[in-house]
Amino acid sequence: PPGPRQESEEERAHSVKFLNYQALRGGTAQVQSIMMPDIEFPGKDADALYAMELSLSMEKLNYRQLMKVHAVADECGDAQLCDFVESEFLQDQLDSIKQVAEYVAQLKRVGGGHGLYHFDRELA
Repeated sequence: PPGPRQESEEERAHSVKFLNYQALRGGTAQVQSIMMPDIEFPGKDADALYAMELSLSMEKLNYRQLMKVHAVADECGDAQLCDFVESEFLQDQLDSIKQVAEYVAQLKRVGGGHGLYHFDRELA
């Protein structure tokens, strides 16, 4: 399974695809700073399960945002953009949601201690 670095590089590649697509369609991009999500890791309760649950919520948010782009394209009759979002992003995003949801389920089953150690070793 991909680690955090590979996931980050994949997300960057997705953003570059959107920028290239916009340029292909004759548009320009105004890239602005992205605010860091307001995520707190509360002291002793900050654990792998909590981190994976946050990751799952971010993956679901990304999917909802992609669906909003698709809906606007559909409303405007832009079949090419609909196809671009469908073919380049939606399935990957659903696969990511499924994978992280599986991690969450596994972490709930293994608990802490030795089970968590083995879970971590499998990801490495």
